[in-house]
Amino acid sequence: MTTTVRVPAKINLHLGVGAPREDGFHPLVTVYQAVGLYDDLTAAEAPDWRFGITVADHIEPGSVPTDGDNIVDHAADLLAAHHGIERTGDVLVTKAIPVAGGMAGGSADAAAALVALDRLWDAETSDDDLLGLAAQLGSDVPFALFGGTALGVGRGELVTPVVDTGTWWWVVVPSAEGLSTPEVYRHFDELFPDAPAEPPAADGLLAALASRDPHQLGALLHNDLQAAACDLRPDLEALIERGEAAGAIRGLVSGSGPTVVFLCESGDHARAVAGSLDESVVLVANGPVAGAHVVHYDTSGDPR
Repeated sequence: MTTTVRVPAKINLHLGVGAPREDGFHPLVTVYQAVGLYDDLTAAEAPDWRFGITVADHIEPGSVPTDGDNIVDHAADLLAAHHGIERTGDVLVTKAIPVAGGMAGGSADAAAALVALDRLWDAETSDDDLLGLAAQLGSDVPFALFGGTALGVGRGELVTPVVDTGTWWWVVVPSAEGLSTPEVYRHFDELFPDAPAEPPAADGLLAALASRDPHQLGALLHNDLQAAACDLRPDLEALIERGEAAGAIRGLVSGSGPTVVFLCESGDHARAVAGSLDESVVLVANGPVAGAHVVHYDTSGDPR
């Protein structure tokens, strides 16, 4: 038996960050959107556990650990322990989501592993239990299961789907050099020692989504971590300025960065903006798209 699960990248249309709590975590109010950049995870029956990875041209080989300390290994351990079974399988990740880029590529792979291994092992994990396991693996993992557009609170792991009937087009510019999420949060604390306990709400952003107008949405895009990311990496601010000068409605650091995304009016507009940027890697994606889902291939080998 072999199961392939496709899982998308995410961007944060709104990322409100509060002051750290006593447990060290920052309370968040965020609006996630899943966009059409994907990793595929294929799991096949095997007598033991094997994990491998192949990466797209825009990802540095060796940037993802395969020595037993990958989040896919942790997801497999957690699911196996939940059912009291042995971890087995031959797992291969085909990665196109930027690594350490603020697009939750690792979280996406963890979600894909939960779905694929649940099928492979015929474990029949309930949806509630699967979401509970996902939340233990990381704040973004539950959303990777949902996909679409969703409101996240707590540490981002408490997810409520949002009705989003728009089609939004993005230019995505990853960076060859990653940016540590903990480092960005520490720098946020240094820059904003008086940050409020409660993060900014996302009501305006949600209303803009309902309008289906990209200019209204662009005006409400918000990321409290952007100042910290750009202070650590001034080149990101310069990139945002170049993209907006090229005609993008709005540029934004994705999550903790360093990937920068640009909202555009349409697919043609996104491709025109992408073509005007001289970065080594520039991608175009639309959203919202489905979360982790099983992929079937037709006779030509194309996914469907």
